[in-house]
Amino acid sequence: MAKLKIILLTATLIVTTHVVFSQPIVPKDRPIKFQNNYLNFEPPGLFEFLKWRWHALIDGHPKSAQAPTPRIDADLAFIHANSQAGRQMQPTVTWIGHATALVQFAGLSILTDPIFSDRASPLSLVGPKRAHPPGIALKDLPHIDLVLISHNHYDHLDEASVRALSTQAGGSPLFLVPSGVKAWFKDVGISNVIELAWWQSHRMRSPSGTVEIVFTPVQHWSGRTLTDRMDTLWGGFAVFADDFHFFHVGDTSYSQDFQDIAKRFTDRQPDQGFDLVLIPIGAYAPRWFMKDQHVDPVEGVQIHKDLRARQSVAYHWGTFSLSDEALDAPPAALAAARQEHGLSESAFAAISVGQTLRLPLRTAH
Repeated sequence: MAKLKIILLTATLIVTTHVVFSQPIVPKDRPIKFQNNYLNFEPPGLFEFLKWRWHALIDGHPKSAQAPTPRIDADLAFIHANSQAGRQMQPTVTWIGHATALVQFAGLSILTDPIFSDRASPLSLVGPKRAHPPGIALKDLPHIDLVLISHNHYDHLDEASVRALSTQAGGSPLFLVPSGVKAWFKDVGISNVIELAWWQSHRMRSPSGTVEIVFTPVQHWSGRTLTDRMDTLWGGFAVFADDFHFFHVGDTSYSQDFQDIAKRFTDRQPDQGFDLVLIPIGAYAPRWFMKDQHVDPVEGVQIHKDLRARQSVAYHWGTFSLSDEALDAPPAALAAARQEHGLSESAFAAISVGQTLRLPLRTAH
């Protein structure tokens, strides 16, 4: 009985803290503003959440990692020189942690889903805590031209991080956000924001010419409180320069959307798909609870194949403990999935925090 009371008290604490910013617990009859293409997502209720936490506590989840998330010192000299290279910029990706990456190409420095805070939470003392420092500190970033926000969950849209970016030397980056999220930015005093619905695009000038960014469907959900679930949109970003094509998945479960995306861009990509795709591989266990929210590494490999990626980089693992698997489990599961599908390690890499991959320019047709 004592153990039962402890479990229930722990679950109650999790419901009142972690759930507010991580799991969708809302009244079943609440009207939904946005919905997925291939899944009528219905947020699980309190019973399902407590069932998950009960089994996790009994079974000892999440398991402890056998090794820390690999980390190397970022090559800041190269990153800053590359940011000033203009038309001669070499395409690169640097993993900063979780779903935050610095992607450089076409003379632009692009940041995805920036979170540099210690916790993925609206509160400073509770919520998922970072397992390692960011691969590049905010103060050490090059000037950021563009920030891509996939959705408004706390581990993808962090207020302190976007406020700091908006005050960077040289002026605020442009923030591209899903429909409904611009109002949140206005409330925190950030105005250089454009919001997009699925398949809408924005064109911006770069040192190498015009770059087009298209907001695409993925299968997920949104919400920052108990009362705003599905009020704003979510999605991925396809970014097209003449000599490099990049896709930021953001956060997703697996769906036909990725095949649709490939078909949509067939005219742009007749012989090869995206040159770089950032694919989430973590926060997937247990599958009965997470399958409609997050892909596992096997499904991540399928996304890589659907998008005909030349190079994929795994992220959304190893930084915040959001589910039952150990922080170091996703790369091992990815290695098994790659082997099953005959992919090389270099084709879909789980790189170290702080590591920069230098990538080739797109093949001319």
